[in-house]
Amino acid sequence: MVAFHSTRGGGPAGLEAVLQTGTAPDGGLYVPERLAAFEREELADSATPAELAERMLAPYFAGSSLAGALPDICRNAFDYPLPLADLSPAGNGACLRLLELFHGPTAAFKDYGARFLAACLERILAEEPASSPVLTILVATSGDTGAAVASAFSGREKIRVVVLFPKGRISPRQEHHLGCWDDNVQALAVHGVFDDCQRLAKQAFADARLRKRVRLGSANSINLGRLLPQSAYHAWAALKSPEGTHFVVPTGNLGNGVACLWAREMGAGIGRILLTTNANRTIGDYLSSGEYRGRESIGTLANAMDVGDPSNMERLRHQFDGDVDRIRAAVSAASVDDGRIRRRIRREYSDSDAVLCPHTAAGVDACRGLLADAGASAGDWVIAATAHPAKFETVVEPLIGTTVAPPPQLEELLSRHSSHEEIPPDLAALTPFLG
Repeated sequence: MVAFHSTRGGGPAGLEAVLQTGTAPDGGLYVPERLAAFEREELADSATPAELAERMLAPYFAGSSLAGALPDICRNAFDYPLPLADLSPAGNGACLRLLELFHGPTAAFKDYGARFLAACLERILAEEPASSPVLTILVATSGDTGAAVASAFSGREKIRVVVLFPKGRISPRQEHHLGCWDDNVQALAVHGVFDDCQRLAKQAFADARLRKRVRLGSANSINLGRLLPQSAYHAWAALKSPEGTHFVVPTGNLGNGVACLWAREMGAGIGRILLTTNANRTIGDYLSSGEYRGRESIGTLANAMDVGDPSNMERLRHQFDGDVDRIRAAVSAASVDDGRIRRRIRREYSDSDAVLCPHTAAGVDACRGLLADAGASAGDWVIAATAHPAKFETVVEPLIGTTVAPPPQLEELLSRHSSHEEIPPDLAALTPFLG
């Protein structure tokens, strides 16, 4: 059995409380007191991604009211494909593969964690008296999180969802996907950038008077229920690859990067981890200078990564006791600007007909750039393909000169009516929508 503590020292807390609240009372983020340790051979026996997730996450669920339901929860979250697709080899013979994480209901990697968390919370709330207050999930999104959360929680009893997104800074299809759900989901366009949305959410969680009136929970990657299942698909890809395969993780709020690191720490046999950002260089600058400086985000083509002050940096620094040298030994980072993203999308399509979303293109470009350096070792590389390129057709299609057909699940969402409200980046404007 594993207990949970805050990155700021508070705790311990039980799994049910951790999943419902997201953030700790002291403002920190919950982390396991220790990461479960497995031998790679123990994990490799798993026949399906759901079985692997169950095996990896069982220690964190032991002793909780959800322990018996974990197999069903994992099957619910991992019931669609997890393919590895070959890319053309790098110049030095390195093998590159894409881990396609975009086959879920909103065609983005965040479907896995959101569905896992929703299944957990639905079971927790079902055990409460009928008179218990509704749980309002407040989530800030830079593009894909909101749709995944809305899809996962849409129509579930005892749960409301309020999604904050930066007006005019996500793709038209992403915006449509935020406002096409059941009546328990409310999409709000905030006049500002993603950091304003995240700031609003943090203000709401920190407002004691508001939280006495409204039962708030989070489904951003600050919630441990998102990160734990995400570690499982990184492990799945590692177990389908030679031991020591390196991973490239495009990242914004750093949740997927931390999940990959945890998969390695739990015994998946992952080699190097290269975190890839866009022009928002906060993570890379921290690794270079040793001084963390959050900043306002910069709008880019890879908008889901437009985060200037990644929340999960707190988890990363906590894991290594703030020792930047140890963090540098654990992960590296590369920044890819819009010009390189455009060129990479064109190049991969020209070379091998591969169609990449801007975020995946950033990861591929960072990987190929690293391998092009003199003396770079080759080896095997897995790059997390975070979203289907059809979600970014206004960026991708002009670059490759052809249309990108949406997968069936996106076609169905695009056929629905979509609506949202607009608010200024002010807590007083948000509060009426929270119930």
